[in-house]
Formats: sequence, C-alpha cells, structure tokens
Amino acid sequence: MRLVVASHNLHKVQEIKALTAHLDLDVVGLSEIGDFPPVIEDGDTFQANARKKAVEIAELSGELVLADDSGLEVDALGGAPGVHSARFAGESSSDEKNNALLLEKLQDVPLEARGAGFRCVMALARPGGPVELTEGICRGVILFEPRGTGGFGYDPLFFVPEYEKTFAELGSQVKNQISHRYLAMQKMLEVIKQVKKPAKAVDSN
Repeated sequence: MRLVVASHNLHKVQEIKALTAHLDLDVVGLSEIGDFPPVIEDGDTFQANARKKAVEIAELSGELVLADDSGLEVDALGGAPGVHSARFAGESSSDEKNNALLLEKLQDVPLEARGAGFRCVMALARPGGPVELTEGICRGVILFEPRGTGGFGYDPLFFVPEYEKTFAELGSQVKNQISHRYLAMQKMLEVIKQVKKPAKAVDSN
C-alpha cells in the first residue's frame, strides 16, 4: 500500500519514512509522484491545516494521504509562533531568521520561564473518506543561543532537559524516538494498521 506524505519538506518526509520503516508501506513525498499546487494553510489551528492538506491532496492524487501541521508553542509568548512557526519572521523567512526573531522576543525572559512545546497534528485521508487525526506534544526549554548542527527549524534552540541536549544535538535516531512527530505518528500507525486490514469477505450463503 502506498502512503503519500503531503509535504515538499524533505526533512519531514525522511522522518516519516524512518518512523514507518517497519511497516509494509511505500511512503513517498509529493515531489516523488507529481506536480501539485500548494495547499493554502489558512487555518487558525494545526488541526485545521493538517485536515485541509490531507483532504485536498487525497482528492487531487486519488491516494491515501498523510499530512501534518506542526510548530513551536512558547509559553512566554502565549503559544506563539504556533501555526505561524514556519513564517514567524515573515513570508521570506528562513530557519535562521525565525530563530533570531524568537531569541529577540525572549531576550529578557529568564530560563525558568522559557518553557515551550513542539506540537504535531497528523491527518490521514483518502478520497471521499473520513479524516483521522492524531496529536503529539514534546516539551522543552528555549535556550539563549543555538546549539547543534542537526535537525531543522527551531531544533538548535529547543532543549530537552531529560537528555541535556537540543533537538539539533540529539541526532535523528534519538529525536525520532521522542519528538512531537514521533508521538503523533505512533498514534497514527494504529490508524494506518486498521486501514491496511483487508475487508472481511461477505458470506452470501
């Protein structure tokens, strides 16, 4: 069975491929199956954006589609950047610009008040069918400067106290066992397993 990840983000597609490697699934990203118009993520929640991406790509591709919307929610900023995490510094933002703006906004906030959480909501859809949603949250602390060279996005600033490292320092193997995407995916795997089960034959006698 093929599962299309509704994303052009190669980091995200690779993470999901790694998380589903033990299943008999052919996991592909959007760029691997065709040229699709971008889905306008205009929802005000992660749930709304994930659902919209999954449904639109499922209808366009005719395939089983997994979409996610995820971002960083900082306690001291009232949950910001939230759904605007990827464009925190504006439409022409980059990881570096987003991280710099986050540090600027938190420059007077002490370490004990720099709690934050990465949240991921996943949506699974097929053409004309119901949409299944799952969610995962990983808690941490925003540091005063970046640490580590791995990962992407806010990973160099997101410190996990239990491991005494940032997401960017943990390495993909460890990160993929504790991240918000991992936690959401573990719940979604149970949904996918149900989808993969063949329908019971109907006894006509």
